[in-house]
Amino acid sequence: MKISEIIELVEGKLLTPYANLETTIRGGFAGDLMSDVLASIEPDSVLITGLMNPQVIRTALIADIKLVIFARGKTPSMDTLKLAIAERIPVVNTQLGLYEISGRLMKAGLPSFEKPMLFRYDED
Repeated sequence: MKISEIIELVEGKLLTPYANLETTIRGGFAGDLMSDVLASIEPDSVLITGLMNPQVIRTALIADIKLVIFARGKTPSMDTLKLAIAERIPVVNTQLGLYEISGRLMKAGLPSFEKPMLFRYDED
């Protein structure tokens, strides 16, 4: 699915100039814990989040994420946007929540890259 199609589906607004809207996105992940993102996401994906700091863009760089969507009408800080622009990572925001965004993208055929997290809690 192309970035331009995703923006339309989520009723998003592109916040970064010079984005290649023809870039193909292979799947996605929705979440706010960047450690979970790094453990699960695959290259050429979209990250859907409500987290608003520059760490999201740094995570996108490490994980080869091709699009970041900020949910719930949130607009990132100028520092976050400047970093995204410098690193050429398209950033979109939308009024929709994570659940709605994910549902729309799944319904349109974009697969989830979320994997089970192996976590064990031991009480001592």
